[in-house]
Amino acid sequence: MHTLITIGRQFGSGGGCVAQAVSRILGIPFYDNELISKAAEESGFSRDLFRERDERASLFSMSTFFESWRFGQPQNYMNDNTLFSIQSKVIRDVAERGDAIIIGRCADYILRDLPTLDVFVTAPIDYRIRRVMEREKMERDEAETLIRRKDRTRETYYNYFTFGSWGAADSYDLCIDSSILGIEGTAEAIVDFGKKAGRIAHA
Repeated sequence: MHTLITIGRQFGSGGGCVAQAVSRILGIPFYDNELISKAAEESGFSRDLFRERDERASLFSMSTFFESWRFGQPQNYMNDNTLFSIQSKVIRDVAERGDAIIIGRCADYILRDLPTLDVFVTAPIDYRIRRVMEREKMERDEAETLIRRKDRTRETYYNYFTFGSWGAADSYDLCIDSSILGIEGTAEAIVDFGKKAGRIAHA
């Protein structure tokens, strides 16, 4: 049995750092930006295209499509559904090859037929603001604006492709507040939960 862990996260909650910590504890790879590179390689499109629209569902896809035709470059257009399909295939391939921790990108939905451990990392807004201020060297208002925009983008993307509710407890096996135990403590709690739930194959 492969150990497959998907981690959704609020922006600024440290979900990516938690995933890295879980990866170190279990000794299995985690995938974040690597998925963009793999999807770009498989599709033949540029990595920048996937990065610009990563976890983002555009409401203006059709207008972008018609603009591309107007300027005689329809070959440079790829709609959101196609991008999602390519990335989904990459995620499925990663899961089939072996153990993996996959961050975001609707991985819990894409792998819903497999025995995954689906986790959502959250934290209070003040905690997240402080983290983003420190990491991005921003003022408080800037950090809060960025957080709310990123969360809204991720929520729209997730809800659009999964027909679910991003961050809703019933969409995941475990929702955990990273501000309580910190990054390492949160990772340890996830591993402990996963083992008890029979979703982590490692001893």
